[in-house]
Amino acid sequence: MIRRMLIALIRNPSRRASMPRKSSVALLMLFVTASPALAETAPPLPFAVANARAQAASPQAIAEYRYRLQQYQAARAEYDADAEAYWTAIADKRRTRNAKRRAGDRITADDYVLAQPPVYNGPKRPVDPEPTPQPPRERRSIPVVADFLKAAAQHYQFTPQRPAAEIEFKRAYARTAIAMGLTRDQAVRVYAFETGGNGDHDMQSGLSKSRPGSRAISTAIGYNQLLTTNTLVLLAEQGNHILKALNDKAARLSGAPRAALERKIVVVKRMVALARSIPGNWSEHEKLGRTPQGWGVHALVLDIDVGPLLQTHKLLTSVNFARQKGYMQPLTAAELEMMNLTGDSTGLDMVTMPQALREVVPTANFFQRSGYERNPVAIRHNTVAKLLAITDSRMDANSANPGARELAAAF
Repeated sequence: MIRRMLIALIRNPSRRASMPRKSSVALLMLFVTASPALAETAPPLPFAVANARAQAASPQAIAEYRYRLQQYQAARAEYDADAEAYWTAIADKRRTRNAKRRAGDRITADDYVLAQPPVYNGPKRPVDPEPTPQPPRERRSIPVVADFLKAAAQHYQFTPQRPAAEIEFKRAYARTAIAMGLTRDQAVRVYAFETGGNGDHDMQSGLSKSRPGSRAISTAIGYNQLLTTNTLVLLAEQGNHILKALNDKAARLSGAPRAALERKIVVVKRMVALARSIPGNWSEHEKLGRTPQGWGVHALVLDIDVGPLLQTHKLLTSVNFARQKGYMQPLTAAELEMMNLTGDSTGLDMVTMPQALREVVPTANFFQRSGYERNPVAIRHNTVAKLLAITDSRMDANSANPGARELAAAF
């Protein structure tokens, strides 16, 4: 699954408050890993081992440690000063670009930092021979599909309508995507990137049927790997469109199927009202998404009527944003994924960049420092051109997998 990363890592505060991006759960498996800075620090020793080592530490070992620690701290201080200056320049250039864009002025190479970020090449932090024993950190529990279903039943008396076979959900998604203006290429390649080309409608980031004992790394689920926050923001923003589509479908039905869909519409209305009851920004919806009420709303992604609407709107929001900003060319799947994952404004910055600039502008220009340092792919493929190329390459490879071929056939 390619989404081990970005959810909160790539999420940029400069994104539109109405639709920030995780986030999207694909520069996640592709992008998220441990920070290099964290890798320099040895993991805490078990309590008993730490005590034993502390008792065995000699004066010479302690003196050697303190000397090496001073060397490390001096080297880190020099690096941190360089890094702080670099990332301040990144932020300043971003503000300049945003101002020029608002004024309709042309963006040039001078509006980007063209140097790559400084890299720490000094000594590693030495291991303390007298470590202070630390209690083990408590792992934060991440809700899984079973929790979403339980919360939906408890708070909304709702059970999502699941497909009898996965192809049914793929066909529903294909019909919705085509009707709303996405292309097969966009939908299938984004699916391939987000899920590895084999994801089911209830696939969750970090969990794999082929890896027993795997753990969820986020709440991202589905073909586009929506987070709980994505679902809530989409309902707040697109609730009217989603309800209209459901009502239009109900009008074409009769008997028991119509009655069932009308009951579902009542539940969706309640969820839309909840999503709109809080301030329209990412952080407030994120707080709601950490509660059982938010989990219950997230179960909509699993519903064969509502899930395809949510996931299509997730991508269509970026397409419409580009058009509103005057970019009328069709977005490639890789370009759409950049907007999907980094936020519309940041992604469009890359999308509208001429190829000559793409070749030289570092990817660091589109990240916060903390997010960049946790993104080995963005570091390794360190220009816009390289980042788009590796995204396309992953899409090419994963589109050959059975799930992606089945989704393509559904179109």
